[in-house]
Amino acid sequence: MPIKAEDLRLYLVMGSQDCLDRDPVAMLQSAISGGITCFQFREKHSARNLRETVELGHSLRALCRTHGIPFLVNDRVDLALILDADGVHLGQDDLPVPEAKRILPPSCVIGVSARSIPEARQAQQEGADYIGIGPMFATTSKPDAKQPIGPKALTEIRQALGDFPIVGIGGITVDNMAAVRQAGADGIAVISAITRADSPKQAAQQLRQCYR
Repeated sequence: MPIKAEDLRLYLVMGSQDCLDRDPVAMLQSAISGGITCFQFREKHSARNLRETVELGHSLRALCRTHGIPFLVNDRVDLALILDADGVHLGQDDLPVPEAKRILPPSCVIGVSARSIPEARQAQQEGADYIGIGPMFATTSKPDAKQPIGPKALTEIRQALGDFPIVGIGGITVDNMAAVRQAGADGIAVISAITRADSPKQAAQQLRQCYR
């Protein structure tokens, strides 16, 4: 299924490690009820073994399918195939886009992380379907997150890429999300803004105010 700009409006990235003592399936259901438009399964640094990760992935995938939400897998092309995901999201140190395309079905969406014009242009030229730009702001959700590049860098990448699907990610909250939209992003991707909220549903509803 091709990714559309509207699919990126509110993009939740989440694994069980982000849910603390909450059930990830219930968390995702609440976020869907609040209006997320895309979901990325990012199971990293968790206590789950591979069997448990696959079981959780199937449950989350089924929930997304029920509600018509694109379901992508972070980094792992093998897990995306196992889960019959709609796509994968690759970092700069992950499998190159051309190699991923050789393995994945033609219908699979491929997103790529980038923080500069050269990285973004390369991803676009290699056939990525969308690009995640960031981190926009400082974030504690990813221990290995790089230094923030800010909305200004996103604006420069938008100007270089033209009309190409772009989502901003990294430290985005209700308080700063408008700056990301004004910089030219088609949507915002968040982790803790939803998973650490008292009410994930209400948090998603507030974040969706940026992209109606």
